[in-house]
Amino acid sequence: MCETGLLADLLAHETRVWQALVAGDPAADAALLADEFTGLYPDGFAGRDDHAGQLAQGPTVATFTLTQARVLDLAPDVALLAYHARYTRPKGGAAEQMWVSSIWQRAGAGWINIFSQDTPCDAPFIPV
Repeated sequence: MCETGLLADLLAHETRVWQALVAGDPAADAALLADEFTGLYPDGFAGRDDHAGQLAQGPTVATFTLTQARVLDLAPDVALLAYHARYTRPKGGAAEQMWVSSIWQRAGAGWINIFSQDTPCDAPFIPV
């Protein structure tokens, strides 16, 4: 698959994750995550059940836009998708934003998310 096609394919799958957050649909969310999914967030690590479990009380996102997406082919049938996300919460408030990197592995005719890292970007970047 060409890089443009791979980017579009992975971005479509990633968008489905975000749509599950908007719908408050834990089953749709879990279906896109590998059993051994690992998420790395500002408050620590989370597994598949943690990620889907956040939706037990309903939607966690009201609106979202994903921009500046790029893909890095890591190995046969494994690729990293990186992008900027801007989103609002269901109870209102200011828009939030973060950089996301997620690793996807080909699974049958589609892809399954095996790793994701969210990096909030509301503060100015100060290199280490």
